[in-house]
Order: sequence, then structure tokens, then C-alpha cells
Amino acid sequence: MKNIKYLFGFILLVITTGCSDFLEESPRSVLSEEELITPDNIDGFVTAAYASLGNDHYDMPFSLWPYGNVRSDDAYKGGSGPNDIQVFHFFEISENIRTDFGELDKFWFNSYIAISRINRAIRNLNKLSASDFPLKETRIAEMKFLRGHFYFMLKIMFKHVPYITEDIPVDDYGTISNRDLTNDELWDAIAGDFQAAIGGLPISQQNIGRASRTAAYAYLAKVRLYQAFEQDDNNKVTNINPAKLQMVIDATNNVLGQGSLEPDFANNFLPGVYENGPESIFAIQYTDSDNTLHGRLNFSDVLSTPQGLGCCDFHKPSQNLVNAYKTDANGLPLFNTYNDANVDYNNLNSVQVDPRLYHTVAIPNLPYKYDNDYIYVEGWVRSPNPYGYYASLKENVSPNCGSCFVNIDPFYGNSKNRIQIRYADVLLMRAEALIELGQFNDALPIINQIRNRASQSTGFIGYANNLNVSPYIDGVNCTWTQDFARQALRWERRLEFAMEGSRFFDLVRWGIAAETLNKYYLEEKDEVEYYGGANFNSSKEEYCPIPQAQINFSQDVYKQNKGYN
Repeated sequence: MKNIKYLFGFILLVITTGCSDFLEESPRSVLSEEELITPDNIDGFVTAAYASLGNDHYDMPFSLWPYGNVRSDDAYKGGSGPNDIQVFHFFEISENIRTDFGELDKFWFNSYIAISRINRAIRNLNKLSASDFPLKETRIAEMKFLRGHFYFMLKIMFKHVPYITEDIPVDDYGTISNRDLTNDELWDAIAGDFQAAIGGLPISQQNIGRASRTAAYAYLAKVRLYQAFEQDDNNKVTNINPAKLQMVIDATNNVLGQGSLEPDFANNFLPGVYENGPESIFAIQYTDSDNTLHGRLNFSDVLSTPQGLGCCDFHKPSQNLVNAYKTDANGLPLFNTYNDANVDYNNLNSVQVDPRLYHTVAIPNLPYKYDNDYIYVEGWVRSPNPYGYYASLKENVSPNCGSCFVNIDPFYGNSKNRIQIRYADVLLMRAEALIELGQFNDALPIINQIRNRASQSTGFIGYANNLNVSPYIDGVNCTWTQDFARQALRWERRLEFAMEGSRFFDLVRWGIAAETLNKYYLEEKDEVEYYGGANFNSSKEEYCPIPQAQINFSQDVYKQNKGYN
């Protein structure tokens, strides 16, 4: 985090000698873990846990871009071609997904390293009294928030994971199966961490980057929304639980008014003074100056810099996504016909679009990241065949941002924060719960808040002359039924959160991943040849396989997901 120093470490020293007198001497400059459990040192354990939020890498990113975007209809993998990080290509086409992928194993391993740090911090915090360390309960609550965060990611990735808390002795870790809890029980356990965090956190924190009660309520709403879409053992959505939907409403009640939409959509994705703004409910904090070689940069997304600025032109917006931003004469989405013809970036004024297109997708011949010093051109693209000429914008920065754009040869990283939950997400989660509860009229003004903000997000894109987005007006430009409201909500989530790592997981939650992606593959195969062999296998590929290395390590205590045996 930008104002929380990463200064945690332990030293292990093993000395062997034949001199018994020497062995009886206490080694100098060595601290045991117990000696570090003091009011002055305890925050080191907490800081180490927070540091885990950024302990990822481009081939095992916590931003989830390969699994939430490339695995969906929003993005192509990019890079030099299908063989460049081939594992992500296999997810792109839903073929040849194997249990021995090192990328999945590293994601699992690093997530549980983070959980281990969190559990250690909680155990050690519990060894201090509140009188000796007045922030004890707040710090424990922060740790439970972080644990919920990591388990949420593991859950949407793998479905069945072992749930390990600070109460489980380390020696018993090997006995905890990833099937000890049912699907619903695991959701309850994750929700329990956020509920516990709510009880100990302040509404807001003085230190930017720490978890707050508002963030815990927002995350609790997200967990309950996913849980509401009940799945059977074949990953089919069999029921939408109204009690869980009401929990979403209740949780979001406690977030409303504690944040707000940015006046311009662009502000969420700009560095410097724009970071940690009113829409940022919880963000991963990065910095270019933490006294390490390169700084605490966002290594999750380092590969998405266009080749013309650095390396390596991964994470490319799909033509399908670009087409989804088209609007009709009334400023509404073209739900059924948006993909009938492609947006032509050489003739943009031939179509009308939602302004969010220009904040999400870098388009040839236009300023890159709103910077007239850097005009994005076709020559910046590494592999136009098969990936086209678009690039992803949200996670990137202009080279003119100063020290936030860092040369880490051959890559260029940046220190811009990544928002984990935006206020817009809270609003749309609430709207979705209302729609599924049959209260779709109450969802209409919420969705229109998002659309009205989109229509006002033009301050940075004065070069765009084809903008047209309008709110839904029942009886005027639409008939607002429950079915229409559901379609509008799902479309709004796609446009609002495109390239932010959530699209595939939304499709799985709604139970429409197979139909959406197989239709997408069929439509894309004439333009992107490798989609000709793509096929999404329902009841299997909604989730990643449990890494075989982890099953082996557990001595078969962990059980493989269905279809991957």
C-alpha cells in the first residue's frame, strides 16, 4: 500500500558444531517469531498479509485477466501468437485445459501463502491483549477481510477449495479436504469472514489501502449474490435463492452513501490524484517508490502494454466487445443485432457508441490514454493476425504520467492502483438482486445512474464525435419488464466492467457460460481461425481443474473437479 511499508521478514539460522558450550549460547541478532509478537512489532505480520495482495506475477495474476476476460467473449489473449503463454490460449478456446498447468498451480500456491500469512497474523494478534495493543480487534477484522478476499478468488476459480483458518493447527493442514464443505457451506464460510470483519472495522480508515467496514459490506454483498445462484454438482444453476438476494440488498444498504460514482468514468483508471477516489471501495495499492529496485508495481497486468510503448501486447479487447458498445438512435444497446456488423475504427462516425468504449479500448489513430503526445497506431500492435488492432486501456497509463510508468526491461510496469470493488459494482449488484426478486422497477433508477454517468464521461474524449447513450425510460424507449430489466442489467455489467476480470465469472454465475461462449466461438471463427476448434464443455469448464501438484501434495485428500479426472 502506498503508505504502509512492506517491512516484514524472518531470519532462520541453523548452527551445527561439536562444541556444546557454544550451543548453549544464544545466537546474536536472531529473533524468534515469539519475540516479534509485541505491540511494537505485531503490525509487521499484518503488513506482510497486506503485501500478499501484490505478490503475484504476469503468469499467475490476481487481476484474473486470463480467466475473467480472455476466457470470455471480451478479450483475446494477445502476445506473439497462440503459443505465447499457451496455457492462457487453451482457456481462450476452452480446449486442452489440463490438471498439470503450472500457472494454475502457482495461482493456488500464492493464494494459500497469502492465507497462511493472514492466519499467522490473526493467531499472533490473539496473543496480545487489547490493552497492550488497542488496535487488536481492528487488525483482526482487516485480516478476516483479506482472507475472505483470497478465498473468494479461489472459489470462483476452482469452486471446491480447502478452507483453512487460524484455528486449525499447522500439523492438521494435510487433513483438510477441498470437499469438507459443500458448495453452499464454503460460500457461508467466506461470507462469515466478511461478516466478522464488519464487526471490527471502522466505516473508513485513516490509512488509505486498509480494509474498511464499507468495503466489507460491499464484498459481503458480492459473496451473497454469487451464492444466490445455486448450482448443482454439474455446475448448473438450479435456483436463485431469494433469501440470499435479500442479504445482498441488506449489505448494500450499508454501502449506499459511503461512496459515490466518479463524475467521469475515466477517473477510475487514471493514476496520481485520481487514485482512491469516491468510487474506489477497495483497491490494491501500488507504488513506484518503496525502497526496492523497481517499486511495488502492478505485475498482474504488466504484459498488456502495447508493443509500441514496451511489451508485450497481451489482453486484447475482442471485436465482439467493441461491437457491444454500439447504440441505436435512442441511445440504447443493440441487444440482438450489435454483432451483425463490426465497428470499423477507420469509419467510427458511421456508428453511435457508448462513451465507455473510448475509456476501455485503445483505438488506432486516437490518443492513447487521452494523451495527444501518444497517438495509438496500427504499428504498435504486435500480432494483428489473429488479434486485431485494439488494446486494453483501463490497467494502463500514459508514458507521460511521470514516475508511475517504469522500465523493467523488457517490460514496462506501472504503479497505478487497481480497484477491486467500485461503487458502481455495489449499485449493479443491488439492482440485480432487486430484479431477481421481482422488484425490477426499483432497479431502473439504479441502472440509469450508471448510464447517466456514462453519458457524462466525455471530458477526456473530446475527439469522439459519435457518442449516444441514454437512460431507459419505461413506455418511451423501452418496456421495462423483468426479462428486459435482466437483459439490461447484464449488458450494463459487461460495458461497465469490461476488461476488469469479471465477465467470465458473471456468465458462470448466471448459468449461461456455455451458450454465450459457444455462440461467440461460432461467430468469431471466420475472422479468428483458432476459434474453429473451440468448444465450451458445460458441467466441466465453468471452473479450473484442481492443480494435480496440489492433489499429489495432499496425498489425494483433495478431490479433482468433475470432468478433469
